Amino acid sequence: MKALELTLKYLTDLTQSGESVVFSTSLGEEDQLLTWIIAEYKLPIEIITLDTGRLFPESYDLLSRTASKYKLKIKAFYPNQKAIEGYVNNEGINAFYNSIELRKTCCGIRKIEPLKRALSGHQHWITGLRAAQSENRQDMEVQGYDEFFQINKVNPILHWTDDEMRQVLDDQNIPVNPLHKKGFISIGCAPCTRAIEPGEHPRAGRWWWEESKKECGLHQTNTNESVSKTA
Repeated sequence: MKALELTLKYLTDLTQSGESVVFSTSLGEEDQLLTWIIAEYKLPIEIITLDTGRLFPESYDLLSRTASKYKLKIKAFYPNQKAIEGYVNNEGINAFYNSIELRKTCCGIRKIEPLKRALSGHQHWITGLRAAQSENRQDMEVQGYDEFFQINKVNPILHWTDDEMRQVLDDQNIPVNPLHKKGFISIGCAPCTRAIEPGEHPRAGRWWWEESKKECGLHQTNTNESVSKTA
């Protein structure tokens, strides 16, 4: 499969640069695919995940099954205790429903700040972003410098099609979240995710009470990214 061969070569070349490479997984299908590639080909890439404290039970189970199946250490990063206590005690446990500002504040505490810590000390950050996931991600490049996180951001499966991804997931029996079969296409925190209806956009179930670009702030399009479209 050409897409897989190109991605493997891209990642192999990246790890041979002598610089530190980290992969952040949110346990979605794309990330499960990349986890399999890293494990199958024994690539020296650290794998991290963000435990927001509000994930679905199915997501925790998938994390455990994945680490066990591939004999991997997937390092979890958590929100700052004082920050989350302050947010909940001052605004309420589900304050993110009350305004976009409060939702973004919650994402900042539970996801963005822990990710900054997770990426610290690394030179390359691998993600499972695909252009087909949302309109906002169609403008992204395979590789470019992320000004916000101050790191080279790499999206090695950006141009994979749904069929290409599905073929590898099925052929390799890669574990995926059972919620996908129940209409949860894009899965985040439990209070902020719902199943989508037939014909709805794949990310319509994320922050479903808002009219927005359906992003939490982790993945913004940089206008000054250097372009590399070889993967």
